Amino acid sequence: MPKTFNVCISTMDAELEFPLEQSAKGSELFDLVVRTLGVRETWYFGLQFEYPTGELAWLQFDKKVYKQNKTLKEPFALRLRAKFYPEDVAEELVQEITQHLFYLQVKDAILTMKTFCPPEASVLLASYAVQAKFGDYDKDLHKPGFLQNEHLLPQTVIEQYQMTPAMWEERITSWYAEHHGLTRDEAEMEYLKLAQDLEMYGVSYFDITNKKGTAISLGIDCRGLNIYEKDNRLNPKTSFPWKEIKNISFHSRTFVIKSIDKQAPDFIFKTGNPRTNKVILELCLGNHELFKRRRKPDTMEIQQMKALAKEEKMRRQIERNKLLVEQQAREEAIRQKEELQARLQELQNEADSCREALMRSEETAELLAEKARVAEEEATLLQRKATDAEEELRRLRLSASKSEEEKSILERRAREADELFRRVFQESEARGRENLLNAKHTEKKAVQKLAELSSSSNNLPSYNSIAQEKKPDANRSYLYDYKTEAENLRLVKDSEKERYDQYVGHRRSQQLQMHLKDLEDMRIRDRQSSWDGIHEDNQKRGETKYSTLQKITTGSSKARIEFFEEL
Repeated sequence: MPKTFNVCISTMDAELEFPLEQSAKGSELFDLVVRTLGVRETWYFGLQFEYPTGELAWLQFDKKVYKQNKTLKEPFALRLRAKFYPEDVAEELVQEITQHLFYLQVKDAILTMKTFCPPEASVLLASYAVQAKFGDYDKDLHKPGFLQNEHLLPQTVIEQYQMTPAMWEERITSWYAEHHGLTRDEAEMEYLKLAQDLEMYGVSYFDITNKKGTAISLGIDCRGLNIYEKDNRLNPKTSFPWKEIKNISFHSRTFVIKSIDKQAPDFIFKTGNPRTNKVILELCLGNHELFKRRRKPDTMEIQQMKALAKEEKMRRQIERNKLLVEQQAREEAIRQKEELQARLQELQNEADSCREALMRSEETAELLAEKARVAEEEATLLQRKATDAEEELRRLRLSASKSEEEKSILERRAREADELFRRVFQESEARGRENLLNAKHTEKKAVQKLAELSSSSNNLPSYNSIAQEKKPDANRSYLYDYKTEAENLRLVKDSEKERYDQYVGHRRSQQLQMHLKDLEDMRIRDRQSSWDGIHEDNQKRGETKYSTLQKITTGSSKARIEFFEEL
């Protein structure tokens, strides 16, 4: 039975462990890993390990895994990482799993400060990361403090500003709310599209020396070889695109690169470790191969992957549209339910008011009836008094023993009493009739109002009937224009054209400038790093990653090599 050993493979968000035969080669292990993860764009990735001295190396696919680093103990620890980067993530990364692995690796490089990211871009990137993890912003769900345990910003950015975690969260959330509707893969793609414009994105750096012994840095990326000053890895001093390079070789610690320009001398530099030369050579060969592949028609495999990815994207878009319609229908039903409940409550309040008015009218009628009864009693009393007055007058007339003056006085008093009785009686009788009519009229109006309210309540439509009418039919067909979508998703490939013109007019540059102004008042100048100072100088001059590359690649290869030798 063949001998085996354990291998532990760690990705950015998972760990895999396999028993592997000692005779297995690196390619067998790599195929096992990518098949397990479902990765088909394998040419971007490699298996990385670390020597006890701290040097990083890539597993050789044509050699046995067991013999490549015998100093490691079991399980043999390897990391699946992106070894080569695309020139345009939106156009070249096809599979969602590939995009996700790139997103995790690029985000980790930014947060651990291996890739420099200015503060204004850091906050915008953080908002895309929040969208990718939490989905659409919901103020009822995402309350203040929901980001307190999230690592979203590089520590150097946090230290540069007099801002509390709550203030950072507020800034990030304000951008996060604008990303409504982006799915996880779309948010991750937006993150990568912004990150690929950073100067250090996708660049592998190595310490080298030229013929004069000057310590400088070599940067290898998808476009070519860049030469940097020792303390400035943001602005390359010169660059050699892959299209100008003919041959690459090394001997011991000396690297020799030949240009396609026959008049140009060899590009020679030295490294401090032979192991580093192997890594440099692998990165140069792989990037050069991908550079040439991008400028050729897609292979059948890539065409198939793109077709499948486009179909999957269309299918998901149709599902999203369907879910959106259903969600809108639910929201409409909820809105109508709330309106009906509000209307019902309003009618109930009106009914209560009418009942109270009816009760008040009944009380008023009772009160008026009581007043009429009192008025009748008063009239009876007055009549009795008048009768008594007449009786007294009759007695006075019969006793005509007094003088003529007294008789005259008595007659006058009799007339006054008679007039008073008549006037009081008439007023009392009129007031009683008027109060009784008012009470009956008020009672009649209250009864009519209550009858009208009862009639309108019976005609009110129920919520169930409306909700049933608005509910989307499960059997309804949703039309989607595949032709239009295909036209919108068609890739326009112009491989040799620089992306500088695209970057200048890009909307993100305006967003970053707006955010930079917002943060400027909080900045602590003496806490800026040297890279922050370089980036700020670039902004003042209007320089970007692409404008710098365009500028330093002008001129002949010979002139640039001579410039390199004079550094």
